[in-house]
Amino acid sequence: METVHRPKSAAEWATFAVAVLIVLLGLPLLIMGAQLAVLGGSLYYVLFGAAIITGGILMAFGRVAGAFLYLAAWLCTWPWAFWEVGMDGWGLLPRLFGPSLVAIAVLLTIPVLRRTQRETSLRGSAV
Repeated sequence: METVHRPKSAAEWATFAVAVLIVLLGLPLLIMGAQLAVLGGSLYYVLFGAAIITGGILMAFGRVAGAFLYLAAWLCTWPWAFWEVGMDGWGLLPRLFGPSLVAIAVLLTIPVLRRTQRETSLRGSAV
């Protein structure tokens, strides 16, 4: 059974912090999104929350797939946001600004995750 990657360097600690942040951001999206969906609202928040929680967990395990999952969910956010509010800049701001800032942080973690995943797979094949 795979365990959470134990960070050794500052870059790995920063990557782990981004992973934890993503999980913590995803939990209210999932929970409150489910409440909204029950009331007849959009399922987007449930799906986005579940995707980013999964991505954050994968990143905590040192898997680059978690970063790509977050980025895929972020890319899906853009058309949804324009469908939801149209070209209203003030309406787009809360839907796109925060996830885009997190996407920048996630992009910065990809080299660290690749290195971590490569080291883990090399260690696993040596056993």
